[in-house]
Amino acid sequence: MTATLSSTFFGPVQWYQKLVRYDCVLIEHCDSYVKQTYRNRCLIATTNGVQALTVPVVHDAGVKIRLSSHGNWRHQHWQALQSAYGDSPFFEFYEDDLRSFFTKEWEFLYDFNEAIRQKMCELIDIHPHVRFTTEYLPHPENDFREAIQPKHPAPDADFHPRRYYQVYEQRHGFLPNLSILDLLFNMGPESIFYLIR
Repeated sequence: MTATLSSTFFGPVQWYQKLVRYDCVLIEHCDSYVKQTYRNRCLIATTNGVQALTVPVVHDAGVKIRLSSHGNWRHQHWQALQSAYGDSPFFEFYEDDLRSFFTKEWEFLYDFNEAIRQKMCELIDIHPHVRFTTEYLPHPENDFREAIQPKHPAPDADFHPRRYYQVYEQRHGFLPNLSILDLLFNMGPESIFYLIR
């Protein structure tokens, strides 16, 4: 079976679970850019609760979405991750693998997200069969492009968040479906077992 997903910036656990559970995943490459989606934001757990990290982008009609070079967002994101996960069990183990995403200059959001996906799959040790759309297909079977959204997620009968260790659980309770970074930094090599169950 094939699932269709939007591109994501350190997507949520639900998104990565689809990579594991489906025979093939089709990542959307031809849709229009939509604001306030996981394409350019991820959700992490901090001492104050859930925080969104948003990548600023430049909108050029008819052109691939570019990453903005304005501001100091790369440094701010990395500082936020260090602050949020510096005491997690596996942050130090993975930080060298991930730091380049916050130091290297990327031109296009889609390419940036795809490099992130490849690295996260490598670190978690999953090997999904991934293809990319060549045209926009409205409403394909197993379409999760609208279901996996930070603001207004649609029902997904296949996803039931289960508890795993989180650094701030005693303060905020378990926070479900955060960025895959939350799972990786807290569970390390056991992340794969969470995704396949």
